[in-house]
Amino acid sequence: MAKNLTLSAIGNRSWPQWQAYYEMTKPKVVALMLLTVLVGMCLSQPGTLPLKPLLFGLIGIGMMSAAAAAFNHLIDREIDAKMARTYNRPLPKGKVSANRAAIFAATLALIGFALLYLQVNPLTAWLTLASLLGYALIYTTYLKRATPQNIVIGGLAGAMPPLLGWTAITGQFHGHGLLLVIIIFAWTPPHFWALAIHRRADYAKVDIPMLPVTHGTEFTKTCILLYTILLAIACLLPVLVGMSGPLYLVSATLLSCGFIYKAWQLKFADYPGLAMQVFKFSIYHLMLLFLALMLDHYLWS
Repeated sequence: MAKNLTLSAIGNRSWPQWQAYYEMTKPKVVALMLLTVLVGMCLSQPGTLPLKPLLFGLIGIGMMSAAAAAFNHLIDREIDAKMARTYNRPLPKGKVSANRAAIFAATLALIGFALLYLQVNPLTAWLTLASLLGYALIYTTYLKRATPQNIVIGGLAGAMPPLLGWTAITGQFHGHGLLLVIIIFAWTPPHFWALAIHRRADYAKVDIPMLPVTHGTEFTKTCILLYTILLAIACLLPVLVGMSGPLYLVSATLLSCGFIYKAWQLKFADYPGLAMQVFKFSIYHLMLLFLALMLDHYLWS
């Protein structure tokens, strides 16, 4: 009986520890990124995808994306402790030490890089490493604290996943893969600025120069609206180059109209909680847009 109680206690202690490491990988963010990776893979060629680069590409890119998220938790642990949105993360709460977080992140990155380099191709491995460094070091360590345009400049690292998927299958750059990067690059600022408006007081408290803090909420709302229009144009690029057909065109148009409408509301008819609604809508916008890209590809290719 005592032995069973001891094992039970050990199990109860180990589950939260495992959960803490899992939380550090930002699984929902990584899942959305992997969807864009998969779509990049699918659009890179007609017909069935080769299994080896498909499987190891998703695993390797997923692991390195999770490593970037864990490095973000590690680097931001001090400001996370002061913000309402992040104070309950594993490092501020002491569930994971800084040393263990660093080892965990580095291990994920090394294994992910090795898988991509040895089982997929060197180009994808190096591009994914560059994206990791861009997000975890250049954006999180420097840009986030240096300029209100942090998310615009740093957004390039987060926009790379579909190109990584493309190169994982083909082993080479292609202009069509870069078009997918442009879409996410244009999507990132209105997506994140909506959250920044909702959490403006948090960012101001820790002296992070997000656009709503440095230039005010109204200016940020205007930027969000303008970027949704820019995004709508970017979303038409796959159709203009013959990469996608009518299903994607209709889907992209409807989604863009919806995003522009929400941004218009935020600018001219704001109400409590709307900024967070815009943030959530942007997530569904990207997810549905890339699903439409993939569906259209298999229906019309």
